[in-house]
Amino acid sequence: MQRDSLDFKSMSVGKLFTKLLVPTIMGMAASALFTVVDGIFVGNGIGSDAMAAVNISAPIFMIITGVGLMFGMGGGILTSINLSQGKKKVANINFTQSVIALVFISLVMTLLLTIFPHKIATLFGSDEYLMDMVVEYLFWFSISLPFTVLVVALPFFIRLTNPKISMWAMLAATVVNIILDYLFIFVFKWGLFGAAIATDIGEFVGAAIMIVYLFRHSIAIRFVWLKLSVKSLLLTLRNVGYMIKLGFSVFLSEITISVMIISGNYVFMDYMGADGVAAYSVICYLFPIIFMVFNATVQSAQPIISYNYGCGQMKRSDNALRLSMLFTLAFAFSIMLLFICFTRSIVTLFIPDTACAAWGYAVAGLPLFATDYLFFGINIIIIGYYTSIERLRRAISLTVLRGILPVVFFFTLPLLLDVNGIWLAVAAGDITTTVVIVILLIVDKVRRNG
Repeated sequence: MQRDSLDFKSMSVGKLFTKLLVPTIMGMAASALFTVVDGIFVGNGIGSDAMAAVNISAPIFMIITGVGLMFGMGGGILTSINLSQGKKKVANINFTQSVIALVFISLVMTLLLTIFPHKIATLFGSDEYLMDMVVEYLFWFSISLPFTVLVVALPFFIRLTNPKISMWAMLAATVVNIILDYLFIFVFKWGLFGAAIATDIGEFVGAAIMIVYLFRHSIAIRFVWLKLSVKSLLLTLRNVGYMIKLGFSVFLSEITISVMIISGNYVFMDYMGADGVAAYSVICYLFPIIFMVFNATVQSAQPIISYNYGCGQMKRSDNALRLSMLFTLAFAFSIMLLFICFTRSIVTLFIPDTACAAWGYAVAGLPLFATDYLFFGINIIIIGYYTSIERLRRAISLTVLRGILPVVFFFTLPLLLDVNGIWLAVAAGDITTTVVIVILLIVDKVRRNG
């Protein structure tokens, strides 16, 4: 645990958090750029219908990302706790079990997407007009699923020794994706097929860099051979089950975003047709970027919180929570102001035709939707904290709550506020969840003092 001066037990929490946060944010910023460039190139090079098709595919990507986060967070927490207790061999067994289970699940998901693309596209809200584009993108995107989940999960483990590696891996993946997006969409004119293949290759590059590091250079965290006896397999299943339990709340967070996108697609299609879905797709390209920053903050605090929780030093864990919350509030407030003040410029990046209906819908909706970011950030950090200290029931309950409420508001607020109600539905759900969290924190404090 000492490699690159990372001492989770004794180093100043502020210094440790900064050492983890900077490369993690850089890596997530690269990942965000990956997403934004895809949106800009698809919108400018193929058109708003293609953006709507990609947006219908987006929930599937979020589910896949959620699986990667679940095993990354669950396996990372288990690995951190075992390392804090001097159980290095057990920690490496946990790491290997997590990666093997993750790759197996991703291969099953790849098989489903390649065999049933039409049924899956229909399930996630595609109509006949967009069906061919959605199916094309889904089929070719599915090739990279094993690499996609590894790019999401492996940083949780690499961060325990050398957080800069995951940063460079994501930067490399993003640069490759940007170059290939330009070539495949604008030069070769390959359309959505080109956009999907560019993503596939970018994900492969990022995953390959991290895998090579873990095989050849990592000291604290390494792959190990697993025994194949019945007893060992049963132990692996038990550990994988516990990892799923530990990471389930972060998986649910991704699922709630998927549900948010799916519900929004249905409601926008009903109220405004394909132009409404295209406008909503701008939000859906931007929203995961905000989540990535909050998720990077959680990932930076998690090893500090889990390690010191395992050592019984809860004051250090609480300090990490405090720092992550301060950073999140500052970022959320800044990005909210940015989106409100520069709405037209941001929307034009994705929909260059300022005369089309989709552009007008997006310009009207982005400032309303941006009110959500502050409350969304608070909820993500607190849920991540509860997960890191194994308070799983509360973490899962809050995640389910913030997943259900936006769906409820998607179908009820428009009855009161018309289209504005659709744009405000997610914010209404997160504000309500934040109120519940504040009440729970007050109750906990009263119990401790009483």
